Parts: sequence; structure tokens; C-alpha cells
Amino acid sequence: MAGHSKWANIKYRKGAQDRKRSNLFSKLTRELIVCARQDPNPDTNPTLAAAIERARDANMPKENIERAIKKAAGGVEGAQYHEVVYEGYGPGGVAIYLRALTDNRNRTAAAVRHLLESHGGSLGGEGSVAWQFERRGVIEVAELPEGMDKEALVLLGAEAGAEDFAEEDKNLTFYTAPGQLAKVRDALQAAGVNIARARIALLPKATVRVEGRDAEKLLKLLDELDDQEDVQEVVANFDIPDDVFTRVEGG
Repeated sequence: MAGHSKWANIKYRKGAQDRKRSNLFSKLTRELIVCARQDPNPDTNPTLAAAIERARDANMPKENIERAIKKAAGGVEGAQYHEVVYEGYGPGGVAIYLRALTDNRNRTAAAVRHLLESHGGSLGGEGSVAWQFERRGVIEVAELPEGMDKEALVLLGAEAGAEDFAEEDKNLTFYTAPGQLAKVRDALQAAGVNIARARIALLPKATVRVEGRDAEKLLKLLDELDDQEDVQEVVANFDIPDDVFTRVEGG
């Protein structure tokens, strides 16, 4: 799937600027608290386990993660957040799926609608774009064990339950059913494979090629949506030339 392993999760600014780190940590803390209120044990709460992995991936300090979970487990009162999903379209006909945690649905809906429309997009109804995405396990391999070649690694992953793999810049990524992620990860690690990252992600089933001005407008829209305080996750099914990312990131 062109573009999805590198860009489609809109965490393409994975090493985000320091000035935005506090906003990211605030979002992650909110999600940890909401998930932990259901069950503070990540071994029996897969939603919390996934939230912890996202926090770790963002280099959130361990003590911050533990503090958020303890706060939820202790029944500390605070704003009551609800998960809301928004679906719509951006420039070039790109499908956009957003997941938010909000204590004011009207405020968040108005903000999302405004951003979409001001960048040439539109807010759609429930189910309008969700069918274009799917949850999958994603395992990124950092390094092969000495003496193991790529073919042997691919076979190992397939035997463990991986459904597909992709190679980009000589790096291998395995894709699994969400429930098979831990099994495949553990099998690879048991064989000495160095795993860079393993997570459950929402990925597009196919991508839309966007270029030129539409591509630049799309990236700015996605950046602004991602910066919204209530928005926890933004995904889109785009495929954009690398030079557009360079121009937008640089300017």
C-alpha cells in the first residue's frame, strides 16, 4: 500500500517539535485516564495496554504514565470525557477519520467542521469513510539476528501468524490481525529479532494520490486537526510525494 507505512497514520511528525510535546503528553494523559477508569490493569484491559504503548512510543516518562493510571484507579474526579468519532474528506478527496475524547461534543464538532471546511474539506456522516480503514497490528523490525536473512525472517513471521509484510528502505514491517500482534512479536523476539516498534494502528485499505497545492493544503489541515486538544487520533488515506513533505515541514 503506497505511502501507508510511512505517512498514513499522521504521526509522520513522530519526532514532534519540543514546543508541541506538552500538548501531546496532555492528550496521552487524558486517554490513559479514560482507559484506566474502565480497568487499571493493562493485562486485562487491551485498550489501556494500547494507550500505554502509544505513550511509550511518544517518549512519555514512565512516571507520567504510572501517575495517570493511579489517578484513574483512585477514582479522582475530573471532567467526564466521551469518545467521539468524526469522518470527512480533505483536499483531493482524501478520506479522514478522527477519534476524539471530549467533555463537550458541540465544541469539538464545531472545531473539526470549521477546520475541514476552511481547508477545502467537509465533514461526513457516520460510516462515510470508516469502511476505508482497518485496525491492524504493525511490527517494525529494527535489526535481524546475525546469520538470518530477509527470506528467513519473512518465513518466521508468516509461521507466527503475520498476514503481510512490506519493505521500505531495507526495513521490514509485518502486519497482523490485531489479536495476533503479541503472538507474532513474541515469536520474532524469541528468535533474536530486534523489534523497533509494535502497535495496533488504523491503516487505510487503499490510498489516494494527492499532489501539488492540494497536497500542501491537506498536510496543513491534518497538522491543525492533530493539534486540536480533543483530537486523539487522525488518519487519512493519502499518498503524497516526499518533496511535498519537505516543503511543508520546511516552511
